[in-house]
Amino acid sequence: MPRSADVVGESTGQTSLLIRRIIAYTVLVALVIISLFPFYLLIINATRGKVQSGIEWWFSDNLSNNFKNLFDSDARSRYGNIFASFGYSFLISALSCALSVYFSALTAYSIHVYDFKLKKAAHTFILLVMMVPTQASALGFYRLMKNFGLLDSVIPLIIPSIAAPAVYFFMKQYMESSLPLEIVEAARIDGCGEFRTFNSIVLPILKPAFAVQGIFTFVGAWNNYFMPRMILSSKKTIPLVLQAMKSEIAGNPQVADAGVMNLYMVLAILPVVVVYLILSKYIIRGIALGAVKG
Repeated sequence: MPRSADVVGESTGQTSLLIRRIIAYTVLVALVIISLFPFYLLIINATRGKVQSGIEWWFSDNLSNNFKNLFDSDARSRYGNIFASFGYSFLISALSCALSVYFSALTAYSIHVYDFKLKKAAHTFILLVMMVPTQASALGFYRLMKNFGLLDSVIPLIIPSIAAPAVYFFMKQYMESSLPLEIVEAARIDGCGEFRTFNSIVLPILKPAFAVQGIFTFVGAWNNYFMPRMILSSKKTIPLVLQAMKSEIAGNPQVADAGVMNLYMVLAILPVVVVYLILSKYIIRGIALGAVKG
């Protein structure tokens, strides 16, 4: 009897586990479908015609025509150079991402490793700067760039990204949990310089943090509308072009081309997806390379 009871109990437990797994996978599949459904509709709309109303559930035959209209002279006269908008957005996002992540990690490393009198004050000051919204300093920043003659230039959209308090805070927290000071001390004993220690020893440990913050920083710069709208005039990034298309559709929907706008949005999403896939692979690799064994 005890053996049969154990068999029945084991069978009941396996059945219960199977039911829980089925429910969990069903919920996950439903969430995936809900999350991807807007992107599916966006791709469908990118293949539709100039004037769109209602929802269509399958692809239309206007994709090639939309591609042609997106890159013709009429689109350039209304929205600017489409290729240039991608180039400006990628240049700003890539450089902002690299500068922000590297120098924020360097700042976090200096405050985490070194002991000096104003260490806590510096950390507190950086956190206070993080609380100040961008809009609060926008007017002063605009006047400063105007005095420097840097309006309608991508430089004001790249260089300030060196000071990124939110990225610094994340790097500081990650170092406190994943960067033993003994590693730095061992490198110093072996005669390794400070910058070489940071670039050769610390950076591999920080690869997961670099990947995560790289994704956030790149996407934030790629989708940024406020600062490019304030600084740029003749040059246009992707959000500025999308806003021009949206305004045209809202003002005169019979003249505007909704299919072209949806196609442009699809093309604008693709680089972000590629960057995410590349950096997500580095997250896994960075965890393996940066593992510290005691």
